[in-house]
Amino acid sequence: MRTVEEHQKIVAGLFKTRASQDLPLNDTLGLVLGADVVAPLSLPGFDNSAMDGYAVVAADIAAATEDSPVRLPVAEDIPAGRTDPLTLRPGTVHRIMTGAPLPSGATAVVPVEATDGATDTVTIRAAAREGQHVRRAGEDVTAGTTVLRAGQVITPAALGLAAALGLATLPVLPPQRVMVMSTGTELVAPGTELQPGQIYESNAVMLAAAVRDAGAQATIAPMSADDVDAFRAALAQHTRSNDSVDLIITTGGVSAGAYEVVKDSLSDQVEFVKVAMQPGMPQGAGTVNGVPIITLPGNPVSALVSFEVFVRSPLRAAMGHAEPDRPRRTAQLTEDVTSPRGKRQFRRGVLTGDTVSSYGPPASHHLRWLASANCLLEIAEDITELKAGSTVPVWDLT
Repeated sequence: MRTVEEHQKIVAGLFKTRASQDLPLNDTLGLVLGADVVAPLSLPGFDNSAMDGYAVVAADIAAATEDSPVRLPVAEDIPAGRTDPLTLRPGTVHRIMTGAPLPSGATAVVPVEATDGATDTVTIRAAAREGQHVRRAGEDVTAGTTVLRAGQVITPAALGLAAALGLATLPVLPPQRVMVMSTGTELVAPGTELQPGQIYESNAVMLAAAVRDAGAQATIAPMSADDVDAFRAALAQHTRSNDSVDLIITTGGVSAGAYEVVKDSLSDQVEFVKVAMQPGMPQGAGTVNGVPIITLPGNPVSALVSFEVFVRSPLRAAMGHAEPDRPRRTAQLTEDVTSPRGKRQFRRGVLTGDTVSSYGPPASHHLRWLASANCLLEIAEDITELKAGSTVPVWDLT
């Protein structure tokens, strides 16, 4: 059998990073910058008020106190957004709102709370130091400064900064485009009445969600029956223009039985192997018409665990993420567990603080337990039994 590490390396070799593209801000959250971003202007772009209050010459109100206020005429009213240049004459004030441009000659802003709020002649009850409540031009960002670095993940704060700098787009590594194909004559769409021997298709929905959760784009192809010609025709259609999809993931049809449609259709293009792991032993990887294809088992737990073990990390790495792996840690088992010799076992678990419990049966069709698990226990190939209190590696799925 192939080791987990050997198959991880082969799968990772299929991925290619797309060239950086300028995308609209609203389409870049969670993506990785493909180039440095240099500020085209300064922030703030002009001296402005940090408070609602009055622009003053600080020297004019140096003697103002609660008991001995200073009264000055209000010469102008400056709301945020006023664009005409103003000059403050000594002995007067301008009423000013937060974010409004500071008039020339003003040296401080007195908050409205230290005044009577008048609009003609204002009573000021506190002195102000030079520069008080004034935001100076460029004190946050100076034009020409590199403000975002290539390799940085776009966050809401980064988007706010880009918008504040007037940028409509950002250079990012675009998301990988993944198509998920589910195979099996027994499959029908949820919402359809089941006939004897049929089951509802769940893997495509589950894997497409896993793809999106990893930050990539996912589309679901129509279900394919166990018909080699039909499956080959569907693949040909999806890969005809190999610049529209970066990866195809199939599920089902890769085991050792009859009617293994994926295996029967692609044996000359995909290497089908057994990997020493449980669940998820049957695997395949290759290319079809130049498009990478990863073939996963059909049992739902095997499919999703295989995605976690083989696909998620290189998928994220191809989109520029410097730390693409799930968080790994160790925890103490709360119970005894067993594992088959010669296979690396990935068991569903519930992680609570520094302890972890195995959760549910290990069989690959028990999806209910995986849906409520928050981690995977990784048990090495040479371990057949672990006692309660043992330390075990854990993949954090939260």
